Amino acid sequence: MSTVVYMVRHGESPKEGNERTRELTEKGYLAAQRITDILKDEKIDAVVSSPYIRSILTVEKLAQQLGKEVLVFEDLKEKIFSSENKRLADKELNTILEKSFFDSNFSLKGGESNADCQKRAIKVLKELLDTLRNKKVVIGTHGAIMTLMMGYFDSTYDLNFLHSTSKPDIYRMEFNEQELLNVQRIWGLSISVNQ
Repeated sequence: MSTVVYMVRHGESPKEGNERTRELTEKGYLAAQRITDILKDEKIDAVVSSPYIRSILTVEKLAQQLGKEVLVFEDLKEKIFSSENKRLADKELNTILEKSFFDSNFSLKGGESNADCQKRAIKVLKELLDTLRNKKVVIGTHGAIMTLMMGYFDSTYDLNFLHSTSKPDIYRMEFNEQELLNVQRIWGLSISVNQ
């Protein structure tokens, strides 16, 4: 038996607004329905999410269809890039990401480093792998924190990987206890990466 984690990166959201409360665009809501269609027959045991509204909304329809509640974990929120609680411009965000992936301890004032972000998220992921052993769990997540969680188990999940992902995106991760066995992208074209 193995534990399967579906990392579901949230759908498209407005470029302005509060990090915590930004919802989805019309395109994002349509993508959430497609995610539900893709995952509804996977025998999912639990649906988990970041506390940010765009992530919850991306997996909420799936949870409803399965008769489950979305379990929200504060420490699965996106990496805190700065003390501002609003979305950063793409150019500024890309500069911070480059510095962060070059130096895992780099952070802006009021922000958090990749090392700190990864530490808080991995603690939750490991607890989920223990409590939901041999089950299937969906995690509604974000690009940077998803990459950091995946990168904890396999360093090839790095900044280049983050830039290759889409909104939304789905990665199926299979674990034997806390050992990552393989990862498969199931959104769009299937790409298999075996360890």
